[in-house]
Amino acid sequence: MATPAFIITIDTEGDNLWENHRHITTENAHYLPRFQALCERYRFKPVYLTNYEMAMDDVFVEFARDAVARGNGEVGMHLHAWNSPPAHDLTGDDGRHKPYLIEYPAAVMREKILFMTQLLEDTFQTKMLSHRAGRWAFDERYAAMLLELGYQVDCSVTPRVDWRRSPGAPVGTGGSNYRHFPDRAYFIDPDNIARPGASRLLEVPMTTRDKHAPWVNAVSQMYDRLRGKRRGSSVQWLRPAGGNAAQMCRVAAQSLAAGNDYVEFMLHSSEFMPGGSPTFRDKAAIEGLYRDLEQLFDWLQDRVTGMTLAQYYQRCLGQSGASA
Repeated sequence: MATPAFIITIDTEGDNLWENHRHITTENAHYLPRFQALCERYRFKPVYLTNYEMAMDDVFVEFARDAVARGNGEVGMHLHAWNSPPAHDLTGDDGRHKPYLIEYPAAVMREKILFMTQLLEDTFQTKMLSHRAGRWAFDERYAAMLLELGYQVDCSVTPRVDWRRSPGAPVGTGGSNYRHFPDRAYFIDPDNIARPGASRLLEVPMTTRDKHAPWVNAVSQMYDRLRGKRRGSSVQWLRPAGGNAAQMCRVAAQSLAAGNDYVEFMLHSSEFMPGGSPTFRDKAAIEGLYRDLEQLFDWLQDRVTGMTLAQYYQRCLGQSGASA
C-alpha cells in the first residue's frame, strides 16, 4: 500500500478578511517564504489556493512562480465572490455580507469563475487544476463549471460541518451542509456532489474528526432539537488554532487509523503574519504557530509523503484505473 499523502492547502487571500471589510491589503505575501522554507525542509509541497487580490500582488506572484518552477508547490484557484471581477452587486453591500458564489445567478457565477481561471493561468503560465470555493460553499452547478474548464480537483467539502448558520446574502439560507458527506477522496457524481460518481472531478475533503464519541454528539443534537436549536457535532480540523499541536497530531492519527490515504491541512495565508488574523495577533503568536507546525511536521514526516493536489489526483487516477 502506498504511503498516505500529506496535502497542505493554503487559502491565499488578503490580510485579516475577518475584520477588514472595505480596504483589502496583501502584506501577508511577505511572510510566506518562511512557511515555504519550513515545508521544503520536510519535503512537503503547499498548494496556494489563490484569490483575486493575491493574484494582483507582485510579491506573491514572484514567490509563487518560483515555488512552482522548482516543483515545490502548486497554485490553485480560490474565489471570493464579493470582490472578484466582474463586479455584480448582489446585496447592496457585498463587502460587508460576503455572499457565497453559489448565491449569485448562474451566469454571474460562470463569468467570475472564467475570469479568475484566466487571470491565474495567464499570471502563472500554468493550467489551473485545483480549486477551493470561497467560504467553503459548493454545489452541483459550481462543480459542472469547474469540469467545463478542465479542473481536476476540488477541496471545498468539510465533512461533519454544517455552514447553514453562517450567513452570506441576508435573504439567503447560509452556506453548504457537509455533515453527511464522505470524508475520503472520491470522484463526484455531477448530479449529487455528496456521493461518488463517474466524473473527472476528484473531491478531496478537508481532514476533520468528531471531537466527541458519536453517542455524545447524538445526545447533544437531540437536546438541541428539543430546544429548537440546530447545531452540528463538535468538529476538530487539521489546522492550527494556537497551541493545538497535540490535537492536530491526534486528528491526523485518527484519520490515518481509519484507513484514509491522505490527510489534508489548511490555513489562511494571512495567518502567517502578525495581526493578519484574529488568532495570531502578534509576533509571539506567530512563533507559537511555527512551534506547533514543527511538532506536527515532525510527527508526520515518517508517516506520509508530501504531495500537491494535482499529484494526489494522478495517484488516484492510477489506483482507479481511469484515464485522464
